[in-house]
Amino acid sequence: MSILGRYLMREIFLATALVMAALLLLFAFFDLVEAVKDIGRGTYQLRHALRHVLLLVPGHVYQIFPIAVLIGTLFALAQFMASSEYTVMRTSGVSVTRVIGVLLAAGTVLAGITMIFGEYVGPYTDQLAQRLRSRAITGIVMQEFRSGLWLKDDKSFINVREVTDKGELKGVRIYEFDEGLKLLTVSEAQSGAYDRERRWVLSDVKRTSLTEVRAEVSHLPSIEWHSVLEPSLLNVLLIKPAQMSAASLYTFSRHLRDNRQRSLRYEIAMWTKIAYPIAVLMMMVLALPFAYFQRRQGGVGGRIFAGIMLGLAFYLANQLAAHLGLLNDWPPQAAALGPTVLFLGVALTMIWRQERR
Repeated sequence: MSILGRYLMREIFLATALVMAALLLLFAFFDLVEAVKDIGRGTYQLRHALRHVLLLVPGHVYQIFPIAVLIGTLFALAQFMASSEYTVMRTSGVSVTRVIGVLLAAGTVLAGITMIFGEYVGPYTDQLAQRLRSRAITGIVMQEFRSGLWLKDDKSFINVREVTDKGELKGVRIYEFDEGLKLLTVSEAQSGAYDRERRWVLSDVKRTSLTEVRAEVSHLPSIEWHSVLEPSLLNVLLIKPAQMSAASLYTFSRHLRDNRQRSLRYEIAMWTKIAYPIAVLMMMVLALPFAYFQRRQGGVGGRIFAGIMLGLAFYLANQLAAHLGLLNDWPPQAAALGPTVLFLGVALTMIWRQERR
């Protein structure tokens, strides 16, 4: 790569890093304000809140990477144009195709970083943050597998196949042990609901009691189950599709399809994960014509504000497309890739119109 290309990439990387640091500090501040509210619950202290906030940082890196790349690239290019460096480059024979090539080369590196955070670092640290909070507040250790949600509550191990949007449980199994970790009872319930008296009511229960000589099976229409587990805690600790890796989303959606369950939500999230690194490249291409178009209309501050608005528009378009796709049963590829393709078309159209002038 030429000296000019390395110079452009260095300035873009530096500007993107500065923007990323500023955005992460802002997100960390909001997370800390939210985490401080839990101090005093159970054994949750300030040190837990700080660790929780730090563990959430990699997930935020993945979420805001395209926006940070857009603002950083826009800032770097705006500086070039303000100092007439970009004009000198063009009059010296550097074509717009070559500039786009440098942007794509830099974008490929940044897209690779995005993929690493989205596939490996972010999902892992998000799960660690959830476990840290739940263990400190309630003492419950929770983990989600293909067989459902597993958690430990005192001397019992609980398996929940499904948690509905209303906080109701489907397919509950409770394994109760004594002090010597000897299995005492196994209770299987078809469903469970949380009533106003802050207790679970399990319906259609099959209970197996184990003694020294035999196993006794009984069927009960309903039983009360007292646990520190609450619906609000379940909603927080269940792994959201956006926090899962693309590989995990693919495996889980296939599992749902094999069991004839609705998997569209996870398929859209999977294709969104695949499209996110492409969005980083698209944002860099979008920054070039937009920065050039604004060269006589305000300073760098105005361009940064415009970049923030573009980034927010892209984020909102992604969220809107995902929700509309889920409501209207759109193909997951269209719901996930639609905003990226739309913004890429806008970027290429702006470059074409700018070059015609």
